[in-house]
Amino acid sequence: MKTFSETTAILNQAPENEPERQLYFIDRCREILLEKAAEKGRDLTACVNTFGCQMNAKDSEKLIGILKQVGYRIKETEDADFVLYNTCTVREHANVRVYGRLGVLKRYKDENPDMVIALCGCMMQESEVVDKIRKSYRHVDLIFGTHNIYKLAELLFRRLTEDTMQVEILESAERSVEELPAERKYPFKSGVNIMYGCNNFCSYCIVPYVRGRERSRKPEEVLAEVERLAKDGVVEVMLLGQNVNSYAYDFPKLLKKVSEVPGIEHVRFMTSHPKDLSDDLIEVIRTTPKISRHIHLPLQSGSSRILKEMNRHYIKEAYLSLAEKIRTRIPDASITTDIIVGFPGETDEDFEDTLDVVRKVEFDSAFTFIYSKRTGTRAASMPDQVPKEVSQERIERLLKAVSETASKRTGLLVGTVQKVLVEGLNEKDPDYLTGRLSGNSVVHFAGPKELIGTFVSVKLDEAKGFYYLGSLTEQED
Repeated sequence: MKTFSETTAILNQAPENEPERQLYFIDRCREILLEKAAEKGRDLTACVNTFGCQMNAKDSEKLIGILKQVGYRIKETEDADFVLYNTCTVREHANVRVYGRLGVLKRYKDENPDMVIALCGCMMQESEVVDKIRKSYRHVDLIFGTHNIYKLAELLFRRLTEDTMQVEILESAERSVEELPAERKYPFKSGVNIMYGCNNFCSYCIVPYVRGRERSRKPEEVLAEVERLAKDGVVEVMLLGQNVNSYAYDFPKLLKKVSEVPGIEHVRFMTSHPKDLSDDLIEVIRTTPKISRHIHLPLQSGSSRILKEMNRHYIKEAYLSLAEKIRTRIPDASITTDIIVGFPGETDEDFEDTLDVVRKVEFDSAFTFIYSKRTGTRAASMPDQVPKEVSQERIERLLKAVSETASKRTGLLVGTVQKVLVEGLNEKDPDYLTGRLSGNSVVHFAGPKELIGTFVSVKLDEAKGFYYLGSLTEQED
């Protein structure tokens, strides 16, 4: 442990500008960890567990990259010297899971007192959560939120030198720092943040409160990152934002430019808000083969009355019209969605409206959820909360309807040959590979593992609900 004067001197010498400041603290942490590893006679290990959305997954790649640069060896299990939870708070269940895991980590820390436990992400932006952790989970060492993910090395240095719980939660983003080390899960594909935060304030959603208001990266910054990724072997990128359609600098134009970066063979994006999806976006998808034929278009409810209560800014008829436009202009596009059942005040008639939209649009797949009350949102205090048993019955009916339409949609491509990005070995049979179509459907087929990370041609032999079984044909040029 460094003395107070030594720590103060190191802090005073740190550069003010980013990313130089964080690179400085990466070096200082590495020095400390080398000493600790020598004392223990082994490598120090770190484990990062990610809860929530693809933006959290992207953040975790940055966190893992920093930890590797600092000197930790990354492992999958939590019996590590450093354990970090990148948390989600969209649903109450996610919070409960984190609290449960913290109890388990207490036992690990009793066996390894030098263990460092860290929490970051959306859940940490809730003041009552931080207060609870300070009071009831004193074995946690480091707490930070969504706006200072990039400062992990600096915060870790403070914890390693001061031996007290470090808490830094920012109310808004001071800056965005993307130029730090990152460890991609897949060497051949990557997410790219184009914007952060959300301005929509849907009445059930806590995201604007924990992620902040919308902030768009400049197109030249995004393109520079994509170019770096392409030079590093990435062939597919996914442009990420809470609502990419409200990107401040013309999202369709950015999408087109990204598809033109040398080395990039495929471009995906997530997520679209129906109220902002433009004709220009539909047209650029239709006319650009490298752009995914997949649009994730969250419905949430098919009832115009409930949509108004949700503050979604569209009605049932407008959604149906938009879906029909997509189906007409891009016949091979897949449309997936999110649907909430049991929103406060939802009646049987409201739910039937949702089923009606499902049957008319014929979604390729859907993420379905029972409404979860989130403290701090307007919906949490609404009257007429729907009983759990009613919501459960409705979601079972919804799942059946979605399964029927998905099976119908999946079957449309049987017998065709499709371009597929091979993502990995099949989890159940290592003689099979798993890949993904442009429309986001999964296909399993026999083939050598050397094809992972490449595009191949696969004949879709059989539809199995939400996925295909296929056979390898001649590889794409």
